[in-house]
Amino acid sequence: MPRQWRFALHDRAVVARLVREMRCSPLLAQVLASRGIDSGANGEQFLAARLSDLIPPDELPGAAEAADRIVAAFRAGRRITIYGDYDVDGVTATSLLWHCLKLVGANVDYYIPSRLEEGYGLNLEAIRTLHAEDPNRIIVTVDCGICSLEEAALAKSLGLELIITDHHTLDSELPESAVNVHPRLPGSSYAFPDLCGAGVAFKLAWAICMRLGDGTKASPRMRDYLKSAVGLAAMGTIADVVPLKGENRIIVRYGLLSLLENSLPGLEMLRKIAGYEKNRSLSAEDIAFGIAPRINAAGRLGQARLAVELLTTDNRQRAAQLADYLDQLNKNRQTVERKMYRQAKEMIEENPDWEQHPTLVVASDEFHPGVMGIVASRLVERFQKPTIVIASNLESGLGQGSGRTFGDFNLHSHLCECTEYLERFGGHKAAVGLRISLDRIDEFREAFAKVATTQLGEGESVAPDIQIDAEVSLHDLTTPAVRELDTLGPFGAQHRRPIFSVAHVQLAEPPGTMGGGDRHLAMKVRQGEKVFRCVAFGKGEWAAELAKVNGPLSLCFSASINAFRGYENVELQLHDWRPADTIAGNTTMSSAV
Repeated sequence: MPRQWRFALHDRAVVARLVREMRCSPLLAQVLASRGIDSGANGEQFLAARLSDLIPPDELPGAAEAADRIVAAFRAGRRITIYGDYDVDGVTATSLLWHCLKLVGANVDYYIPSRLEEGYGLNLEAIRTLHAEDPNRIIVTVDCGICSLEEAALAKSLGLELIITDHHTLDSELPESAVNVHPRLPGSSYAFPDLCGAGVAFKLAWAICMRLGDGTKASPRMRDYLKSAVGLAAMGTIADVVPLKGENRIIVRYGLLSLLENSLPGLEMLRKIAGYEKNRSLSAEDIAFGIAPRINAAGRLGQARLAVELLTTDNRQRAAQLADYLDQLNKNRQTVERKMYRQAKEMIEENPDWEQHPTLVVASDEFHPGVMGIVASRLVERFQKPTIVIASNLESGLGQGSGRTFGDFNLHSHLCECTEYLERFGGHKAAVGLRISLDRIDEFREAFAKVATTQLGEGESVAPDIQIDAEVSLHDLTTPAVRELDTLGPFGAQHRRPIFSVAHVQLAEPPGTMGGGDRHLAMKVRQGEKVFRCVAFGKGEWAAELAKVNGPLSLCFSASINAFRGYENVELQLHDWRPADTIAGNTTMSSAV
């Protein structure tokens, strides 16, 4: 079903005022106006996003008590074990808190469960093992645990002090830990509920630093640590695709600067392997597509501890070895991913009745459990439906699944309607993980589709409208004007890079593809004497479709500066397109984006 293009309505007087008061380009002024900013003062405040605007850490529910307990454990000489997760959010949260405690001389270690053998979050066997090794230790979870009722009860029965810090969706019942730290705890009024696991860990580390200072401020040494730690928090925030607004936007904005100024040896080596020049500032896109996949690859293939070691070692030679190994793991992950994606796509095409479902559930004993989420994301791109991919284990009779949403579909709330078919599940609106008995997969597929159909309405699409900030000509896209758009960044979920449309452009040459498996589109478009390169990631199939169009096109795109070997050029990232004569029937106007 074609996506609607929704154009923002602009008040020309507001745009002119912003140009005059901010001395900015009309391109930036139109974007600001489309996002509800109507004066230069409001625009400057939005662009500033100061570190001082972060909410004090003791206001985060549970953080003050958790910090008190951790500091008491440190002063008593007890072992502090950070229990992390195997994705980028969990790895950076673990590393961030480890650096904090190591810096003050605490007896600290970490435990990362194996994705392939133990699965996500706390598990009973790990609790028993950690207790047997040292019953006096304190365990602090990061990015997991808020739904681990049975595991928390076991820790309590063993007398093991357990602090849970998490950000995932809450169940109706909370675990009986010593203290829970979570931005959305019932009865709390924390002003920003959308922190990721690393963001929560950063707030906890900040609270610890305050207590090790004068009680209200960290010492100069720990303030320097916090300036470095915000870089790790930014990586987790970007990789976990939480809304990039409020505190998250501040963390990422200053964290990206920190990664340039206070880079850890492991991150320096990752930058080098990813092809990013040493003194070049990193963007959110660099983290999302260059750094994060290499860290994630370790967890996906069962070796997440190596990723934590990379981010905690001060040995440059070891960091170089680890970065190189993670890069190889990422290449292996890409090979496995391509094979799984082909298999999943063939399964969907062989089951035409699934086409009527508003959701997709695919399962196979040939699927690798480490790359289910990324394959689910690719299937969402291809079929534009919320998708769950399940790796079946014939020996245990269980399947481990990972799901990704499409548009505004709330994956977690819809799964809550299907609990009778699942062994366990957790996650949030956009992504979930689950465990299911293999003999219930077919029932679950039908039930999940039925729940989605009932709540969406028969035949209703979950495809989001494309919100367009302004209609422009290619002549408006000068290098200075496009570079100025970067002041709106960093960009991410719910704070996207500006989207524009342009009408009546021509193909400057036949469209082609690039990347492994011809996955991506690459082409050049012309309007008058202006010619721009245009790419569309994950849309290689558009090349053949575009080649059949005989006439001008209308494009929906974002613009950015592509820097390569000292040269800078404006490049367009294509989101959608139409033959120019069909655009009118697929557009609507809105007063705000």
